[in-house]
Formats: sequence, structure tokens, C-alpha cells
Amino acid sequence: MSTEHADPSVPAPARPGRFTLRRPAGGHLVRRFVQLYAGLVLYGVSSALLVRSGLGLEPWNVLHQGLAELTGMSIGVVTIYVGVAVLLLWIPLRQRPGLGTVSNVFVVGLAMDGTLALVPDAHGLGLRIPLMAAGIVLNGVATGLYIAAKFGPGPRDGLMTGLHERTGRSIRLMRTLVEVAVVVTGFALGGTLGVATVLYALVIGPLAQFFLCLFAVPAPTAGGVVAAGGPSGRAILRR
Repeated sequence: MSTEHADPSVPAPARPGRFTLRRPAGGHLVRRFVQLYAGLVLYGVSSALLVRSGLGLEPWNVLHQGLAELTGMSIGVVTIYVGVAVLLLWIPLRQRPGLGTVSNVFVVGLAMDGTLALVPDAHGLGLRIPLMAAGIVLNGVATGLYIAAKFGPGPRDGLMTGLHERTGRSIRLMRTLVEVAVVVTGFALGGTLGVATVLYALVIGPLAQFFLCLFAVPAPTAGGVVAAGGPSGRAILRR
């Protein structure tokens, strides 16, 4: 959604709690597209590495794996279906998806299944621990890439910030409640809960914040402003 100004050289002030995207030069736009899709693909790859490590999964993938066990579908396909379902919950929460939101639903699941088809199961801690470490770090890289691209938050992040806006409770509380609920449900359905789940919870915030700053796209000094209906990267990453 663009905002018109009487003087196009003077950007309008950003609304609190929303991404503010300036219309970048062509090079910046290309960079943002590359970051978005590289980040989403790497997110799926990182999740697949955690699956292959067998040492635990990030909260939402505990649920995805549990549902995959229950339904017989691949975890990537379940990830897509859950993403669509969560995106539908945005409607009563009055959240507005961006290109990154819709792309997240499909690209992550496809990348996850593709990686699982290529990477075999790991046997022995000598392989499983490096896979776990690589998966967690790569997940931080991926999160920094796609959030810094500023094409809108993922569907699950939007769910948490939408609940925050509707209830007035903190994002930290909403995120905690939602992720505890999905972990408990996923574990009950057969999802893998382990040391990687705990490590992920402890380090993903600092990792993602570091890579978010590293991959930040420089904003031009002039131009229109495009606001995407998502929270700031700091709000999403706060735990």
C-alpha cells in the first residue's frame, strides 16, 4: 500500500509496529527478491537438517512432524497445509499478508521436502550433532535474510502479532503461548522434542537478530513509502 506525499522527496513517517519499505532503486529491489527467496529456501533446508539430526525440531516443526506421522503426508506438505490454515486465521485478526507471507507458505515446505529427499538419515552423534548445529545456525541466517527483505512476515509470525494487537498482550507472551501449544500438541502426535528444541529456543533470537542487521537493505534517502502489514523484525524476534 503506497502513500502519496505532496513533496515526493520527503518520506512520510512510519507507523509504529509496521515494516516501512521505501521504493528502492532497481538494484535494491532485485536484492530484496533474492534475499526473500534465498531465505525461504534456506529456512526449509535448515528445518530438514534438524529433522535428519534426530535431536529435536523447532517448535512449529514438532507439530508438523506429528501431523505428518498422523496423516502419512510428508512433513513439507503438512507445513504448507498448516501455513494455509494459519494464514486463514489472519482474516479475523485483520492482518494483511505480503508477498513474503504467501511465498513463505509454499517455498519453505517444498524446500524442506526437497532437502529431505537428498540428505539421508544420520547415524551416530558424530554426524547428528553437526547436522543439528548447521540446522540451527542456517535457520538464523535464513530468518535474517527473509525478514530483512521486508516483504511481510511469515504466516506464523503474523498470527502472533495479530493476537498481540487483538488482545493487547505482549508479543513475547503471545509467542510463548502459541509455541508451547504447538510443541505440546506436536509431541503428543509423535513429533521429535529434544536438545535441538531447547538450543533453538535459546539461540535463535540472537542469531536471527545478528543476521537481520547483517542483511539489512540500505534505504534510499528519497522516494515513496510502502507499508507492509507486518511487525518490525525486532518485534518478531523478541522472546
